[in-house]
Amino acid sequence: MLIFFLGILFWGAFNWSMELTNTETFCISCHEMNDNVYQEYRKTEHYSNRTGVRATCPDCHVPKEWTHKVIRKIQATNELYHWVLGSINTREKFEAKRPELANHVWENMKATNSQECRNCHSNDYMSMNKQSIKARTIHPLAIDWGMTCIECHQGIAHTLPSSFDKETQLDELHHKLEKNNVACYECHVDMYKPTANEEW
Repeated sequence: MLIFFLGILFWGAFNWSMELTNTETFCISCHEMNDNVYQEYRKTEHYSNRTGVRATCPDCHVPKEWTHKVIRKIQATNELYHWVLGSINTREKFEAKRPELANHVWENMKATNSQECRNCHSNDYMSMNKQSIKARTIHPLAIDWGMTCIECHQGIAHTLPSSFDKETQLDELHHKLEKNNVACYECHVDMYKPTANEEW
């Protein structure tokens, strides 16, 4: 009987600590997060928007499913280790480490098919007619190509690393669009669109 109650007590304490460390307040309790990525995030649609729906730090960085959440929490002990070392305790150190940190998150998100995005966003429920012309052109193609959200939407909530090669990414996208016979004016609405009688 004692073991049973101790088990319940342990489980309760474990679950309580999991939930405590899964809040935005906890995430920004160290100045490294509060002074850097949190300030960037506060300027985005994910923080403040017309509908008042917010995606907090854990919504994007901690899986919802319990098993994956525990795995992510175990991985986070590495972040505590680097916090003790002071690996990013100044703005300069943080910026120097930003490309590595960003790539790590992007690779994890690719591996999960951007599950962190899909916790809130779903292709099945997108109203394409309410999207920009560019978005409603590219989203269906990206699904056909087997792409995942983070492959196009890096920097959606945080500043991109200064070394991020956006030009190469755009070149690759343009190449894919050309192969699928998507005309330039389908994304670039300011470009001339030929009439049915004209050759492109």
